[in-house]
Amino acid sequence: MADDFPAEAAAIVQRHIEDEHGYLSWLNTRVDAIERGRIVMTIPYDEKLTNTVSPPTIHGGIAATLIDTAGGIALRTMLDDPLAGGVATINLNVNYLRRASGDLTAVAEVVRAGGSVGVSTITVVSTDPEEDSDVAARQSPSSDWNDAVATGQGAYRLFRE
Repeated sequence: MADDFPAEAAAIVQRHIEDEHGYLSWLNTRVDAIERGRIVMTIPYDEKLTNTVSPPTIHGGIAATLIDTAGGIALRTMLDDPLAGGVATINLNVNYLRRASGDLTAVAEVVRAGGSVGVSTITVVSTDPEEDSDVAARQSPSSDWNDAVATGQGAYRLFRE
C-alpha cells in the first residue's frame, strides 16, 4: 500500500469491504491494493454469481457492482479525510466486452477529483484462480484492453468534510 495513503485508513477500508459490508462481504470481495487515487479489488468466482448457461459465466451485474464500488472507493482515497467524507454515484457507464468465467479483478483510477464531483475509470479482467495464484499479479493486473471483460467510467458526488 502506498506511502501517501494512510495505512490505518487503508486497513479500515479493507476491513469494512471484506468483513463488514453486507453485500460486498457476501460477494467475498477482496481489496488487493489501495493507494491514493487507485484501488485494485477482486470478487472471486462463485457458482451463485453465474448465469445459467453452459459453461457458466459470471453475471454482468457483478462486474457492474465491482466497477461502481472500485470507482467510488478510488475517489474516496482523494478526500482529505477518506473515512469521514463520502461519495455517491451520479452516473455509471459499463461496457461489457466479453464473457467472464473466473475471478473478476477491477483496477480503478481517478481521472479527476474536483471540489464536488469526481470521475474514475475502471477496467475489469477475469482470471482463472487455478492459473493466477500470484498476489503481485492481482495487484497490478494487465491493463491490456484485450484482457478486459468490462470497462467503465463513473461520476461521483464528493462529500468533503
